[in-house]
Amino acid sequence: MKQIVAALAIAAAFSSPTYAAAKPGSADARFTAIHQAEWKWRLQQRLEDEEDDVHGVESRLPNVGPAVQMERQKKWEDTLRQLDSIKPGQLSSRERINYQVYRAQIAALLDNQRFREYEKPLNADSSFWSNLAAEARKSFHTVEDYRSYVAQLNDVPRYFGEEIANMRAGLARGFTPPKVTLEGRDKSITSVTEARPEDVVFFKPFQQMPSAIPAAEQETLKAAALQAIRDKVIPAHAELLKFMREEYVPQAKEALAAESYPDGKAYYQSKIVEFTTTRLSAEQIHQIGLEEMAKIRAEMQAVMKQVGFQGDLPAFLQFLRTDPQFYAKTPEELLMRAAWVAKKFDGKVADYFGRLPRSRFAIIPVAPEIAPFYTSGRGGPGGYWVNTYNLPARPLYSLPALTLHESAPGHAFQMPIAMEQKGRPAFRNAYISAYGEGWALYSERLGAEMGIYETPYEVFGMLSYQAWRASRLVVDTGVHAKGWTREQAQQYLMENTALSAHEVMTEVDRYISWPGQALSYYLGEMAIFEARRKAEQALGSKFDIRAFHDTVLELGSVPLPVLQARVDEFIAGGGKSPYPKE
Repeated sequence: MKQIVAALAIAAAFSSPTYAAAKPGSADARFTAIHQAEWKWRLQQRLEDEEDDVHGVESRLPNVGPAVQMERQKKWEDTLRQLDSIKPGQLSSRERINYQVYRAQIAALLDNQRFREYEKPLNADSSFWSNLAAEARKSFHTVEDYRSYVAQLNDVPRYFGEEIANMRAGLARGFTPPKVTLEGRDKSITSVTEARPEDVVFFKPFQQMPSAIPAAEQETLKAAALQAIRDKVIPAHAELLKFMREEYVPQAKEALAAESYPDGKAYYQSKIVEFTTTRLSAEQIHQIGLEEMAKIRAEMQAVMKQVGFQGDLPAFLQFLRTDPQFYAKTPEELLMRAAWVAKKFDGKVADYFGRLPRSRFAIIPVAPEIAPFYTSGRGGPGGYWVNTYNLPARPLYSLPALTLHESAPGHAFQMPIAMEQKGRPAFRNAYISAYGEGWALYSERLGAEMGIYETPYEVFGMLSYQAWRASRLVVDTGVHAKGWTREQAQQYLMENTALSAHEVMTEVDRYISWPGQALSYYLGEMAIFEARRKAEQALGSKFDIRAFHDTVLELGSVPLPVLQARVDEFIAGGGKSPYPKE
């Protein structure tokens, strides 16, 4: 804990987070001009979605070729120079927060360009083509939306061609995901190449069109979509499949470590900074992980004693992984149990939160074409996706923790609250993993306080998930900085969590192919708990958990030093809610 607090202090000093009152002046105006101009350019580059899709569906997919990538690098280099010409102490209190969020964002974007991250547009978790397929699940409303989407489908060969050219450039310099993490990932491509045009995911928006569109127009649009899928989309996926099977996967790098990439040590450190917003080293993070795992194992032992289990931790984990009582019999049962946990939270929410999001979320099964390699669940504005593939790998004792993390008060709760704040620059809606994942993991622990876990086994499921995230600190740094093998990483998770063997395999491949991202969860949770303990000790009887949570969520996705400084301000102000009483 001391290491992460010290690292936050160092990072805070580095970014000059002073919160004393400052009069708005020319520094505010200069900063506003910089970020507004860059954001407008970013929208033109199709790097962000516009709020509420005010301009409807684009008729062209993004440009991703090398000339565009170099333009982006130069733009962000220039933006960073402009930002560094501003003294943060001359900004008003509100703009100082915006400045710190924005500067960290630009620095991360620039690092990704300098290391040519665009030459590796895939990992074991996602890819440019699976992301494109996910877009097909959105709803369209007008004739213009559908026409633009048909135009997008006709643009797929050009877009795929640019991405393949980028991947070839990465391949030539050894910048690919490790080969072992790519095995079997072509199933998401064959789900398109081996299907009839009308069964391909890209035709889904046309299967149920708005009644306001005349029937004749609907038929015309459907025919145009089927032609585009048949003549452009499927052939483009066939070319991609050929490239992946004959060229990319066979020649992908064998080594696992991020530090084995060109300029690998600097690359991995840039990922640590991006995903944790701290200046911690890989060695420091590894040690934090080992220390936290020891604490969690002690909690696990207490639960084992509570249920009267006779045996050691490996035996208990084997029992949890194999006893049928802990597993759903059907996908519908798993989905209904997730819904039940979500409704239990609704019954407790008023005691822990003062402000609720206006938006609601649906519980949705993960699409079958990506489910075999997808994580157990994922949440965000409007949705909580539950993986119903391979039910013996989806334990019910872990489902409450998963649901709190992905739905409410986790991602599907936190993100809308941030997005509903008024008067905030659009760049503040960008996701910062240390904050977002830290909050979601904090939500799992909060479930114990809220009484969500009804059995010791569900408490153990929560602890297993805590161990899962703490073990990521050990595994990610072990693989990418200490030379761990895939088998070592898998064994560590199997010995220290109740995750199924299937989940262990998919998760380790995700960490191997996505360096640094796994570090954000537990370090973020530690920072939030540290801020809470500090507020509880300073405020005593004045501490209100609802006001604290509202303060953290109202702030939105920010680097951890900014969160730390905002809680200091919360304490200095007497622990008041950020929202005026209505």
